[in-house]
Amino acid sequence: MLGFYNYTVVLTYVGLGCSIFGMMQALNQNYKLAVLFLVMSGICDMLDGKVARSKKNRTEEEKKFGIQIDSLCDLVCFGVFPAVIGYSLGVRGHWEEFCLVVYVLAAVVRLAYFNVTEEKRQKETDQVRTYYQGLPVTSAAAIFPAIFLFHGNLLSNDQFRITYLAAVILVAVLFVTNIRVPKPGNKAIFVFLILGGLLLAKIMFS
Repeated sequence: MLGFYNYTVVLTYVGLGCSIFGMMQALNQNYKLAVLFLVMSGICDMLDGKVARSKKNRTEEEKKFGIQIDSLCDLVCFGVFPAVIGYSLGVRGHWEEFCLVVYVLAAVVRLAYFNVTEEKRQKETDQVRTYYQGLPVTSAAAIFPAIFLFHGNLLSNDQFRITYLAAVILVAVLFVTNIRVPKPGNKAIFVFLILGGLLLAKIMFS
């Protein structure tokens, strides 16, 4: 069979599966489940890198495959998936749909650039990356679920649509802006996991 099959890619595939199920839920108007799956995809992505690095004897081909498969899954999980959620929640109209397309395009550009620079970096050093160039696309797993918490509570449908669209535009710009974003350490990841759990509970029981 084509590809590389070991435990280092399992979480990446689980995250992708969560996003596919989530898009199905969004199209069926089960918005809480859709956003829940988006958060779960984000949690999988935060952990998959640590899992991959735990395998010390990876070949160069396995490392390159890991970079490519991670970015391809990220495009679906944090590029296409938030756009589908927004569209399902009423972010429509020609101008709004255009913004969703631009958001996905910005995610593609960000991930392609990351692949090129990360492959080059890994050839030059074995050190773990300490910062990202541009806002990581995985940040969508925190930003859009946080906005969703206000849907139907503090924001009317029109207000929510405008807020979501504004976030889409801002995040798309930050994806391709050459800014340095510190990579979260173990403590930051632990805090995010706790917040992610609280967010999941809030979404499910609100």
